[in-house]
Amino acid sequence: MNTAPRTALLLALLGLAALYVGWFINDKHWLATQLVFTAPPLALAIALQLGWRKAGFWASVLALGWFSHGVMSAWSHPETRWLALIEIALALLVIFAASLPGLRARFSKRR
Repeated sequence: MNTAPRTALLLALLGLAALYVGWFINDKHWLATQLVFTAPPLALAIALQLGWRKAGFWASVLALGWFSHGVMSAWSHPETRWLALIEIALALLVIFAASLPGLRARFSKRR
């Protein structure tokens, strides 16, 4: 993966993990929410750094769920709408950054 999309993907995953830590800091089921929400993007960021080739694919697959969660939260919880909108933006960034190398390869001119 090129360095720019890889860096964007890494920062988006770390941003999602940080967002979830802050979002659910006062939740009565703190450990469960951290395991469900914070652990996956953090684990994928670590896997990306360690060079796991499928980290981008799995990040984009999970980003579909993060995007859906953000839309549902923005729609149904006005008190956390800004957090949900940030989640939506980061999920879209994950999908775009993970897909960009494949899109470039697919649509580049053949030499």
